Amino acid sequence: MYKIIEKVFGWSYPLFKKWDFGETFSSYLSLLLNILILSLLAYSIFLVFRLVLVRAMIFVAQKTKTKFDDLLVSNKTAKYIAHLIPLLFIYKSVPIILENFVYWESIFGKLVGIYIVLLSLWIIKTVFNALKDYLKQNPSYSDKPIDSYIQVIMIVLWVVGFVIIVSKIFDISTGKMLGTFGAISAIIILIFRDTILGFVASVQVSLNDMVRIGDWITFDKFGADGDVIEINLATVKVRNFDNTTTTIPTYSMISDSFRNWRGMLNSDGRRIKRHILIKANSIRFLKDNELNELKKIQLINAYIEKRQIEIEKYNTSHQVDKSLMINGRNMTNFGLFRKYITQYLSQYPGLNKEMILLCRQLQPTSQGIPLEIYAFSNDKRFENYEFIMADIFDHIFASIPYFSLEIYEMPSGKNDFVE
Repeated sequence: MYKIIEKVFGWSYPLFKKWDFGETFSSYLSLLLNILILSLLAYSIFLVFRLVLVRAMIFVAQKTKTKFDDLLVSNKTAKYIAHLIPLLFIYKSVPIILENFVYWESIFGKLVGIYIVLLSLWIIKTVFNALKDYLKQNPSYSDKPIDSYIQVIMIVLWVVGFVIIVSKIFDISTGKMLGTFGAISAIIILIFRDTILGFVASVQVSLNDMVRIGDWITFDKFGADGDVIEINLATVKVRNFDNTTTTIPTYSMISDSFRNWRGMLNSDGRRIKRHILIKANSIRFLKDNELNELKKIQLINAYIEKRQIEIEKYNTSHQVDKSLMINGRNMTNFGLFRKYITQYLSQYPGLNKEMILLCRQLQPTSQGIPLEIYAFSNDKRFENYEFIMADIFDHIFASIPYFSLEIYEMPSGKNDFVE
């Protein structure tokens, strides 16, 4: 190739000198002519290779089933390769064209060499971008932090490229440059501290399967509550449910605590855990006439009758004095209400009956007695889950007066105070 280039550009100077243009004038005239020829040849090579490579890659992409070559086309890899080929031709031609201009030969040779390194890195980047897009389309890799791995590889390649460029500019061997980098490694670590932390964190996040793309996470420290849309070297992006985006440092995923709802979404139900406060002074024993009235409630009719028989049998066998309600065994409006809610939940179609289902009393508080519903909805979608929970508590609120119970509420106006 060198001999061909020498024949293309080496004829003009001897010819002009033969025509007695003078040595200096012949050199400059030959230089101008060779630059013109080089420009035309380089541009022609670029047009030919761009046409051939781009069309060839499009043809291959259309004929193959894999999507990877389609992504190479969309990332314009062939176009950038077409730029590289004439650059290599120019790089080989510069020493011949500038043979009589040693100073400029060194400068232009270095500039073209630097451009070749940068363009090569850019071509590699387009290939990795295509690979990243291809892997993200694969269900096996869609939840993996592919961005982080690609970024780390590109950082390493850019560092290598920087070393090559500096070695070319200052005519220093690559070995000496690497030795210099080893000496200043502490400074490099300081500069790339966040990048290194992010890389380590992204690897740990991936290996420990702490978070995946598509997971719903809650990170109170950063105000994040939504779906993970991107995991890269430095940040994790979360699209919140109000359509805002929160950016979280990747290393915070291993240094701080956050909640991942993946386990709930993969389970058979979404937990409902909510309570209401019942006024303590509204809880009391139930009289027979009140029990007879509550028997009209179908869900607890059989339970009341069964309990009445058991309680009457116990009180009779123990000769309990029933002149006071506190003596012996009795049913309370609160206990009966809990039973009613339990029966109601067991028949409610929106709950998973194979999982825990409780209506329980919690530790009394200064605001009243908490009555908690602990169950799992069989529909985990946000809007349906909220509807199921609201529907259950709507019924609870409406049912409370039938059992002569009251809900605790903070006084909100003068009508709430008794003089």
